[in-house]
Amino acid sequence: MIKTVGVIGAGTMGNGIAQVFAQSGYDVRLCDAIPAAIDRAKATIEKSLGKFVEKGKMSAADRDASLARLKTSPSLDALADADYVVEAIAENVDAKREIFTRLDAITRPDVILTSNTSSISITTLGAATKRPEKVLGMHFMNPVPLMTLVELIRGQATSTESMAAATELCRKLGKTPVEAADYPGFISNRILMPMINEAIYAVMEGVGTPEAIDTVMKLGMNHPMGPLTLADFIGLDVCLAILNVLHEGIGDPKYRPCPLLRRMVAAGHLGRKSGRGFYQY
Repeated sequence: MIKTVGVIGAGTMGNGIAQVFAQSGYDVRLCDAIPAAIDRAKATIEKSLGKFVEKGKMSAADRDASLARLKTSPSLDALADADYVVEAIAENVDAKREIFTRLDAITRPDVILTSNTSSISITTLGAATKRPEKVLGMHFMNPVPLMTLVELIRGQATSTESMAAATELCRKLGKTPVEAADYPGFISNRILMPMINEAIYAVMEGVGTPEAIDTVMKLGMNHPMGPLTLADFIGLDVCLAILNVLHEGIGDPKYRPCPLLRRMVAAGHLGRKSGRGFYQY
């Protein structure tokens, strides 16, 4: 029975995942080696829960109970008693493999280990452990407390029992699970990132301004936000990392990151997180 959930990485995705589990009644251990990241995560979670209370979607008592279920730690050793783990660090395959190898040694053999990766092979991560049948992808969408989709990725060795457990857990969180095979980008980014990349090419080639491109996609295709606004929201560095995985993994030139995207990331123009991307923030 899953009672305690470990979350690794206190960034945007990690703190959102931790919040959702805590809101749903699970004891949460949020781990990050950077103290400032932990402090920001706690402040973000408190602010997010406060908004739910203000809007009447949560009582103050439930907010306080959720916060009481959340514990933080700079060490993965805090996950020794976890019943389920979600890794949510940066999109770097070597760093993730190292985390999974360490988790394999720290957690009980029966514990399912999952990754919030948006593009990296689950089979590769599972191979870093002695329990590949208990490793799968659990790709939440940003912002996690509001978005209902969770993409579940089955690696080559992932068992049917592990997928079933993750599916049930998603539903207990109030999320909608959708299974995807272990191909670069899975379903979501296999489709989304080429669209964003093409929008960036359109900017570079002078086809339209960022405002014009986003307006066409919003008013003409009924998208809630344009692809360049979305790219800024995701983080241009994250978009670049995912496109690199797609290009390397599939080999098709259509996934090659736009040179303008590479230049912007090199200049530190990462979108909302840096205050400057295709728009100013």
